[in-house]
Amino acid sequence: MRKSEKSHAGWYFLLTVAVLYLITGFLKIDAVLPSLKFSLRIIKNIITIFVVIFALMVALEYFVSPENVRKYLGKSAGLKRWLIAVAGGIISTGPIYMWYPMLRQLRKKGVKYGFIATFLYNRAVKPPLIPMIILYFGLKYTVVLTIVMIIISIVQGIIFEKIEGGGFL
Repeated sequence: MRKSEKSHAGWYFLLTVAVLYLITGFLKIDAVLPSLKFSLRIIKNIITIFVVIFALMVALEYFVSPENVRKYLGKSAGLKRWLIAVAGGIISTGPIYMWYPMLRQLRKKGVKYGFIATFLYNRAVKPPLIPMIILYFGLKYTVVLTIVMIIISIVQGIIFEKIEGGGFL
């Protein structure tokens, strides 16, 4: 399939599932209601993050230009770009798959894979969980683990940039 051609497989799948639900609903409503209630609970739990990510994507599309990306996230930004990737990963919330479209938009605007890798790596550092980690493993372990994860995420990002730029392999 060429890049300009769009697959409609997702829409066909959605339509098939909807038709199957309707048929099952007409035949035996008791079989459909529990799964619909479960689906609605899931949607209720993730709708906020959907809205936040959508707003971020709209803001990215509207406010972020390739020049801004080069200025704040390009090589000339130095250490600041790595700190942005680390902080962004740490404060990001919600399911990871919700962030993929936004990261793809950043990639289209010129962000290197190293930044994205660092961002994704730092999603493992979660401030709300730090008190529980301290409770189970102690303060020293938690501090060392967090610092090592942040440093290694930057190393990983640099390796990705080297690979992408042809510096390795």
